[in-house]
Amino acid sequence: MRSGLQTKDKMTHFSKSFLFAAIAALALAGCAGGAKPVGLASTVELVDLTTLPAPDSTAPRTIGMQEQLEITVYGSEPLSGTFLTDSEGYISYPLVGDLYVSGKSPGQAAKMIADRLRGEFVIDPQVNVRPTQAQALTVSLGGEVANPGTYPATTSTSLLRAINNAGGLDEYAKSDDVLVMRTVNEQRYIGVFNIEAIKRGNYADPEIYPDDVVIVGESAARRRLDTILQFIPLVSTTAILLERVIR
Repeated sequence: MRSGLQTKDKMTHFSKSFLFAAIAALALAGCAGGAKPVGLASTVELVDLTTLPAPDSTAPRTIGMQEQLEITVYGSEPLSGTFLTDSEGYISYPLVGDLYVSGKSPGQAAKMIADRLRGEFVIDPQVNVRPTQAQALTVSLGGEVANPGTYPATTSTSLLRAINNAGGLDEYAKSDDVLVMRTVNEQRYIGVFNIEAIKRGNYADPEIYPDDVVIVGESAARRRLDTILQFIPLVSTTAILLERVIR
């Protein structure tokens, strides 16, 4: 009987020793690793939450892929009609062939068609391009949120609202590593936010605009800890100590 108790004590001692070794490893990893670098590419500017610029509200609406366009060439019915951009952003247009219109404003697409028709096919073409459907305004949520995906911009007007629409933070979310990616005047910006500090009112809840991309970072230490806990029997005090280490 005594031998059995000694074996159990040895196993418990081993489990705790292994557990505290894991704690030390997690703590050292947290100190050495730090935050992952953000915004190192030459085309990206890293900004804080007070200087992330708002998008240009006067920027023209652009044509997308798989989008239906109504093209009118005044005085030339055969060249007028409804056209659908393909998955690569091209339309197949009479006389001139395939035209790449994705990313162009309707006015830019009309000018391109007119330039291709002018002289050889039409003396002075007057072209109008009009998308047949209103452009869907969306915000993209990814990373450690419960339901990653694309959501209507009208209901995701702030960072907290956007994350709530995606079901909130996931189990392994790193609350101080929330990135907002935005392009303004062809310059790409990344803002880094602490969502818990925003929830507490330490910072204002930043505005989110159509086409923004929100990415919630992952707490690698918390994920590693959960893997360790699957194999080690814990007492409550040890679990509390581990929780303190990974925060």
